[in-house]
Amino acid sequence: MSSAASFRLEKDLLGSLEIPADAYYGIQTLRAVRNFHLSGVPLSHFPKLVVALAMVKQAAADANRELGHLSDAKHVAISQACAHLVRGEHHDQFVVDMIQGGAGTSTNMNANEVIANLALEYMGHAKGEYRHLHPNNDVNMAQSTNDAYPTAIRLGLLLGHDTLLASLDSLVQAFAGKSAEFAHILKMGRTQLQDAVPMTLGQEFRAFATTLGEDLEHLRLIAPQLLVEVNLGGTAIGTGINADPNYQALAVQRLATISGHPLKPAADLIEATSDMGAFVTFSSMLKRLAVKLSKICNDLRLLSSGPRTGINEINLPARQPGSSIMPGKVNPVIPEAVNQVAFEVIGNDLALTMAAEAGQLQLNVMEPLIAFKLFDSIRLLQRAMDMLREHCIIGITANEDRCRQLMESSIGLITALNPYIGYENATRIAGQALLSGRGVLELVREERLLDDATLDDILRPENMIAPRLVPLKA
Repeated sequence: MSSAASFRLEKDLLGSLEIPADAYYGIQTLRAVRNFHLSGVPLSHFPKLVVALAMVKQAAADANRELGHLSDAKHVAISQACAHLVRGEHHDQFVVDMIQGGAGTSTNMNANEVIANLALEYMGHAKGEYRHLHPNNDVNMAQSTNDAYPTAIRLGLLLGHDTLLASLDSLVQAFAGKSAEFAHILKMGRTQLQDAVPMTLGQEFRAFATTLGEDLEHLRLIAPQLLVEVNLGGTAIGTGINADPNYQALAVQRLATISGHPLKPAADLIEATSDMGAFVTFSSMLKRLAVKLSKICNDLRLLSSGPRTGINEINLPARQPGSSIMPGKVNPVIPEAVNQVAFEVIGNDLALTMAAEAGQLQLNVMEPLIAFKLFDSIRLLQRAMDMLREHCIIGITANEDRCRQLMESSIGLITALNPYIGYENATRIAGQALLSGRGVLELVREERLLDDATLDDILRPENMIAPRLVPLKA
């Protein structure tokens, strides 16, 4: 310790450094903190990753103890340290930047050092007295960053997966609820921003629920399959050097039990150590969800545009004044924010794709960026979906009269009359309506092409929004 007793001295390959006395991390973590001032996002920002790291270290310690390579005393101390981290304690000690050189070695050593120093305290020793229990020799026994780190990434994603699914499911249900609420409201559907054919507002919101529901099912079924195969036990490049021959199967089995996820050993550890394909696919699924959310938010902004000079078929909840210069203006700020989250997630996917491609030979050193982008995308999507549901969707109201008015004055209504009056008459009436500014129904009645009873039957909602083939009579 220094004279002020506020630091302890630790040594490594490159020399000695003073470590804050109360820090559970050690010299290699401190070097990484000094080297990497990049994203400003430390490991502690993603608690599931920290928990996953602790679970990996616990599984390794269990396997090594069972195989006779780790003493009971050290195993108990490491187990106590890991339990603290799994409970969410001491996460503030995970201080390394998410973006780092070294293929994640700084992350792995941050975990090793914190666990070692927590374990030393449990054993009655001071932090840094590694002769009693060592970060590398004991906590990192039979491991390399190259198998422990990607295993923790996969497990961390699995640990956070249910929360993402819950937010998505709640959003789907919110849209479904609005679909039922708006089921009776007729409106004009649009293609290419032009009037198309009638539908209900409920059908429009049901489509939002359906498209997001598809992604919910894909994420629920496919994502876990991508992430359960781990390379723990492969050590440096997948050959398993420095590990007991029975270690891999036992460590993965223990990790599955500890985490509650059906993890299994990779079939080819050398391939699994270098390949990032599962992360690419998972990121693509997150990107797909982001694209859908952004498209839906574009639609919400269009449908609520106005209030006097736009479509104005729905009202979004007013969340805040919209202008510093235009009194009375209220903007669709929630959908706008979701759009921007979607763009960020799409960018994350591109960065991850480039990082996955940039691996060489037996290792991809860009895994820290891959991990950062995946955890960041999940965090952003979850928050965006919760915000969209709570502050926008559940409060949407419909302008029923406006929907009906736009539908009845639309040239597109002529499509519903086409089977009754024929394509040539329909084209002529549409042209007259465009030139005169008069309504389609008004012109049809004027020319007595259809009587009022037939028009009323055609315009009944159940006949406008579902298949109904009526052969044209000569």
